[in-house]
Amino acid sequence: MTSPFGPLVVIANPRCGRGRMQAMLPGVEGVLAAAGLRYRIVRTTHPGHATEAARHALGQGERYLVAAGGDGTVHEVVNGMLEADRPVAADAVLGVVAAGSGCDFVRSFGLPGDAVQGARHLAGDRVRPIDVGKLTYTAAGAEVTRYFPNIAEAGLGGAVVARAATLARSLGTARYACGFWLTLPRFRPATVRLEADGQAFAWRAHNVVVANCRFYGGGMQISPRSQPDDGLLDVLVMVGPKSDAFTTLPKVYRGRHLPHRNIAELRASRIRLEADPPFPIEADGETLGTTPATFEIIPAALRLKV
Repeated sequence: MTSPFGPLVVIANPRCGRGRMQAMLPGVEGVLAAAGLRYRIVRTTHPGHATEAARHALGQGERYLVAAGGDGTVHEVVNGMLEADRPVAADAVLGVVAAGSGCDFVRSFGLPGDAVQGARHLAGDRVRPIDVGKLTYTAAGAEVTRYFPNIAEAGLGGAVVARAATLARSLGTARYACGFWLTLPRFRPATVRLEADGQAFAWRAHNVVVANCRFYGGGMQISPRSQPDDGLLDVLVMVGPKSDAFTTLPKVYRGRHLPHRNIAELRASRIRLEADPPFPIEADGETLGTTPATFEIIPAALRLKV
């Protein structure tokens, strides 16, 4: 017996959540065995391994890929499932087993943050088509393209993710908050030029959020109006003083920071962003390159198991 989508390929990052994913894998396997689901597990060993494993699985005819870990694992698996702005296999399904609060992607779909509970959602045939963002950015003087299912940002947020990556993993989800407060004092705004579906804008800004889903940074509901199946990206441009963070950040966790006089809100299917000086970019918690960058939406790019 197996899933209607075939045997599961569980692509797991055992180091996620300070080793929490490794500790939870026996419980996940117990759930799958009790449900009569056939599966195999691939434990990732290096950056990019989840992308390689996803592409290999699809190449040998497997169609049910499960990202087991945090947002970075989901990001890598999704990048293995898409190529040239199309699914590598149109009938493929993405499942997600989250390792605690380090996976914000699942929050937009009401999926559990607990790996064992999440594994119970892998049975059955219920799927939801979702959009995926496409990001073309600058790295080492060349253009690079990555796909992001959740949220990307340029500016302060990109610098925060880079800083947080240098902090001790023992901080857990507090790494992002610590990185934020360490980065904020020294970060400088830039002149931002943005084109959204042909409309041109310019601001002095310190951060630009481009969202497909709603949550990031360990539970912050930064883009509460985002719908991951509407064919649009939600853009938030922070144009006020950095001191806004002291009053706005607590509201972000509840998604009650919008509307805000110092946050410009846009919705578009294609965004071109330039900043002077260039802004650092992150997507799904992964440090990438810098602006100039283009963000696009690929409607109904994947089927998500819910």
